[in-house]
Amino acid sequence: MSALVIFGLLLILMLTGMPISIALGLTVLTFLFTMTEVPIEAVALKLFTGIEKFEIMAIPFFILAGNFLTHGGVARRMINFASSMVGHWYGGLGLAGVLACALFAAVSGSSPATVVAIGSILLPAMLKAGFPKNFGAGVITTSGALGILIPPSIVMVMYAVATNSSVGALFMAGVVPGLMLAGFLGFTTWYRAKKFDYPRQPKANLETRWKAFRDSIWGLLLIVVVMGGIYTGIFTPTEAAAMSAVYAFIVAVFVYKDMGLKDVPRVLLNSASMSAMLLYIITNAVMFSFILTNEQIPQSMADWMLAQGLNAIVFLLAVNILLLVAGNFMEPSSIVLIFAPILFPMAMKLGIDPIHFGIIMVVNMEVGMCHPPVGLNLYVASGITKMGITELTVAVWPWLLTMLIFLVLVTYVPAISLWFPKLLGVM
Repeated sequence: MSALVIFGLLLILMLTGMPISIALGLTVLTFLFTMTEVPIEAVALKLFTGIEKFEIMAIPFFILAGNFLTHGGVARRMINFASSMVGHWYGGLGLAGVLACALFAAVSGSSPATVVAIGSILLPAMLKAGFPKNFGAGVITTSGALGILIPPSIVMVMYAVATNSSVGALFMAGVVPGLMLAGFLGFTTWYRAKKFDYPRQPKANLETRWKAFRDSIWGLLLIVVVMGGIYTGIFTPTEAAAMSAVYAFIVAVFVYKDMGLKDVPRVLLNSASMSAMLLYIITNAVMFSFILTNEQIPQSMADWMLAQGLNAIVFLLAVNILLLVAGNFMEPSSIVLIFAPILFPMAMKLGIDPIHFGIIMVVNMEVGMCHPPVGLNLYVASGITKMGITELTVAVWPWLLTMLIFLVLVTYVPAISLWFPKLLGVM
């Protein structure tokens, strides 16, 4: 009964068009004052202790690093490097887009940031080279989603906060699936370009490739700084986030000099604004999770499910359907923070690895970012391409289908997610 009231109230508030963070907060307050005897003092204490986690500090730092890189010319150099390597293949600039998105994802942690950084530079170049707008939009919208799967990833940090999982293990678990998905999207891009005989770039010689690599080396080194530091245990993921923000600032302002010191306050303000929005959602989601746990709702649902004889295969299928449906109405941060505390206890009772389950959730979030009505990447790409959401939805479907095939693969083959972190001994 409590579960019906909580979820019913949340759904009604969301249907009014209210922001999800406020809907969560009002649901919690209404339930607290009318249907439970939990002391308000305990709620206030939970509010502070719930977000008093070292891992949460990584979120503002990764956002700041991503903003410095987006404004600091790193993306343009990564595109030049990617184009020199694969531009001579069918759909060369499209393949360069996939590769550049994968590289930028490894330094930004955010999908919309990846779409903006790569798309705003690459899409005009693709149109100038003779590619149809639909093709370019489809490549960038879906490849930009790699931003939350290839570590570092803000969504992974949120999952770790919601379930008390290891951020480091999640980051390592995202490496192989991220590279595989980049390969899948690259193949789809190449196949469609070959089928419709889209333009190819002249093959770059070794000198051109070396120059492009040398120009992009400072951006690429950030991948080594962040991932290498975590791999070797030199610093934690949160410390890596702080390092990446400082490094990105130095590269953008003093090395590439594409950004002046006068631009820094604007970047800091944008980052603070984005961080505040995410932290407000986290705060309300922590309270929502507290109410669910206090009412024993996730445990009761897990017991009921086991009593029905559901196995892990059926459960994971149901989880994928639920998360894909949720992706129609909510953005990734909210989905992870609301559903992870509910689904996590069920997954544990069925013997599903928490890190594997986290990667499944993240891949679902990727798909959700690329389809209407609230796909963040669609709206970002729409602003860049000046295409309508319906037109963009048609443009992305071949790559979206590829992502769904990959989702099935990553769901039922745990080794894709778990092989690398086990090899490194982080789990």
